[in-house]
Amino acid sequence: MLILITYDVNTQTASGRKRLQKVAKQCVNYGQRVQNSVFECQLDSVKYREVREKLENLIDKDTDSLRFYNLGDKYKSKVEHIGAKPGFDVTEPLIFFD
Repeated sequence: MLILITYDVNTQTASGRKRLQKVAKQCVNYGQRVQNSVFECQLDSVKYREVREKLENLIDKDTDSLRFYNLGDKYKSKVEHIGAKPGFDVTEPLIFFD
C-alpha cells in the first residue's frame, strides 16, 4: 500500500533541528522524498507500524506533528503530479549502471 508521510518539526532550537534530521533520515529509509517534508512509501502493514512507531518516538508531540495518509494499493488514480521533479513508480525495479 502507498503511505504518504508528512511532518512538521519545530526547528527553533538545536534539539528541534536534530529531531528534524532524525525524522527525515527514517523517512528516507522507508520511501522516496517527493517534497521537503513529504515522503511516498510503499509499505506492508508491518513496515507501516514499524515506521509509524519510530517516527512517533522521535518527535516532540507538543511542538511537532506527523501525518500518515493511506492511499492503499490502487493509489495511481489518486495521485496527480504537476510541475518539476516528476516521481517514479516505487513498485517498479530500479536499474543502476556502473
